[in-house]
Amino acid sequence: MSAHLSDELKALLDTPVFISVATIQPDGSPQVSPVWVKRDGDDVLFSTTVGRRKEKNLRRDPRVTVLLQPFDAPYSYAEIRGTAELTAEGGQELIDELSVKYTGKKYAEFNPSSADDAERVVVRVRARKVVGRI
Repeated sequence: MSAHLSDELKALLDTPVFISVATIQPDGSPQVSPVWVKRDGDDVLFSTTVGRRKEKNLRRDPRVTVLLQPFDAPYSYAEIRGTAELTAEGGQELIDELSVKYTGKKYAEFNPSSADDAERVVVRVRARKVVGRI
């Protein structure tokens, strides 16, 4: 069963707020990464590259938690628990869109060394449960 994001949470995800993504390591321990984010309806999207720890973790076990905590409202937060789907389709377009959202520049301009990056993937998180104070 999927959960719906509140209008307030959707509005925050549409701003350049950072999220922390928690995945499950092979030994069962957590792995957490801060990432840029965008929203597609009630889904949360972020980008990573093939071979990174979070990509490997999500391919092995798609359970994921996303934590949003606005820097200007430290006592507000939303935890989005769900399942991740990964695809290479649209990977480069997403990182460029996110880079413009957060830096005002295409990703290659913001991070010139990105030419050496592995293939980009889109991670789509489908919310199962949302908890928090937003």
